[in-house]
Amino acid sequence: MGLGILEPKVHRDQITGTIIMLRHEEEDTEDAVSQQETEKNDDADDIDSNSEAKFGSYGPGNARRNSTASAATLKTTKDGIILNPQPHDNPNDPLNAPIWRRDLALLVIGFHSFVGGGQTPILAAGLSSIESEFDVSSSTGSYLVGAFMLALGFGSLFASPTALLYGKRVVYLVGIIIAIGGAIWAACAKSFGSLMGSRVLMGIGFSPTESLPSATIAEIYFAHERAYRLGIYTFLLLGGKNLVPMLSAFVFQNLSRHWLFWILTIFLGFNLTATFLFVPETFWDRTPIPDKRSQEETRAAKEYEEAHLKESGEEHPRHRPNSFAIINENGSNRDLDHDHSFSRINDVSAINETVSVIPSLESSLANNDDIAPKQYVLPNNAEKIEENNLATDFSQPIKRKSYAETLNILSGRHTVDKWWMVFLRPFVLYLYPSVLFGALVYSFAIVWLILISETISKLFSESPYDYSQIIIGLFYVSPFIGCALGSIVAGKFSDFLVRKLVAKNNGTYEPEFRLVMIIPVVISICIGLMGFGWSIQNKDLWIVPVIFFGVLGFGSSLASTTAITYTVDSYRIFATEALVSLNFSKNLLGFIFSLFNTSFVAARGVRTAFLTFGGVQIFICLFAIPLYIHGKRCRAWTDDREFMKWLYVRYKPNNTKK
Repeated sequence: MGLGILEPKVHRDQITGTIIMLRHEEEDTEDAVSQQETEKNDDADDIDSNSEAKFGSYGPGNARRNSTASAATLKTTKDGIILNPQPHDNPNDPLNAPIWRRDLALLVIGFHSFVGGGQTPILAAGLSSIESEFDVSSSTGSYLVGAFMLALGFGSLFASPTALLYGKRVVYLVGIIIAIGGAIWAACAKSFGSLMGSRVLMGIGFSPTESLPSATIAEIYFAHERAYRLGIYTFLLLGGKNLVPMLSAFVFQNLSRHWLFWILTIFLGFNLTATFLFVPETFWDRTPIPDKRSQEETRAAKEYEEAHLKESGEEHPRHRPNSFAIINENGSNRDLDHDHSFSRINDVSAINETVSVIPSLESSLANNDDIAPKQYVLPNNAEKIEENNLATDFSQPIKRKSYAETLNILSGRHTVDKWWMVFLRPFVLYLYPSVLFGALVYSFAIVWLILISETISKLFSESPYDYSQIIIGLFYVSPFIGCALGSIVAGKFSDFLVRKLVAKNNGTYEPEFRLVMIIPVVISICIGLMGFGWSIQNKDLWIVPVIFFGVLGFGSSLASTTAITYTVDSYRIFATEALVSLNFSKNLLGFIFSLFNTSFVAARGVRTAFLTFGGVQIFICLFAIPLYIHGKRCRAWTDDREFMKWLYVRYKPNNTKK
């Protein structure tokens, strides 16, 4: 048990989400000693060394030596942090792109998320005037917010599968074009129904800003870089929810509702241009690819092992947990063979280490006693394979794509999986405790801000405050500052805390380390919610509820970044689908709350309503305690159950056939 996290009852070497992030001096010493011992025994054990080279050191007593040797070959930063995932030796790998180019893409996506995030409460300051313009009640007026959130949720369900199959770049661009159409429609709308329809269309167009950026960050940054960048993204997304309403208040009072959406159209045109120029396709297939020689040796070894197992009556070694997902992590366009099972593919991988070109997978396989086969003698046909028979694609120099080539909108089909399979994955992920908890924390963190946006105009435009639309819009400066501070703390401090915990945990990173940040999350959100409702009920000076509003913004930013980082780190292989799960639940809850929020506040009073909301937040965050303790066991359980395996097409490379 490391730092209070329980290990699975059945020992396994690899669990989804658990990674080696730091190497210690003891390991380096063991590597050196192991290497010296190997060199000393090379001449005496020539036959054993040849056999070991063919089988990848899976014989008894060799697991530790193979593990440390593999770890020694892993790419690291100057500070000794092991890069995860390991970048390929290819100049077109997004992880090998200059950091300024990756950060530029992040800022472009972040700015579009800033604009998109602000669309939910963009009408907050002027909602009362819209209700008067169309002669509808406050409950009906709040449907403009709820309908937009519902469209966001369902739009994500369609954007995510399309992005996984055909790339995120094309989905980003098409989404912006749809949003431009919705903004033009809203600018021309002359009835409440027409305005409602434009909001739905805009929700569909902006849905990629919520379901895709976190997955994009996971594709272009290493694990130790993500929390800070996710903090930037979260800050811009939540910053839009807090700053856009303030800016829209000036437009409402000095221009008109129509001009609000014409200005939005201009910004969207800028976003379309910037995305086209500076956001390339970030998909990269990290599926291990065997070379020709390894395929032949693997097939020969497989034939011998099957014959041996048949004679001895033993069963096939158990395949690695969640291996189907690792193989299909980003999809593949290889030929299909629906009759070939994944367990057989993984057995082959276990027999011959040359099947995998990723050192981390080699290391994990070498340490896995459950799948490491005994050392057998190769059949004669495998002995005849010549060393120079290694014609692979990697022997040819790889040319870096030109800037013009990166501007291509379509990049082909990225996976053999069916669209409906990808569509169902976010729903299946609710069976994963880490994803479910992350979805609840993220959803309510955003919903609380939305609930205030639905009521703030009415609360502060009536006695005893009687403030104008501009003044009400300026109140959003407070949560904006809170979100900025929250993003800094959630990003930098979370990474700092995690590195300290990793060092105390012998260099091993567990996603549950992120859950420590739930402590400041529950404190700040509850203080913000309860203080906001209590101060307004007591008719305190305007600065008091505004300060509590800022504390809520701080807590919401902490919660959002923590939930996203924890979910992505737990199941990076499902990063895109998991973000759809988070955002779909958030938008669905936002829509549900919009149906009764204003009437509930009016009936029960502001203080009672917001004290209730604070109680809900405490109840949800309490689940972080058992999840921290049992989270690793939960991840091992989901690995064993493999709930997602039916939502992947099974295949094998056709050149492994006889």
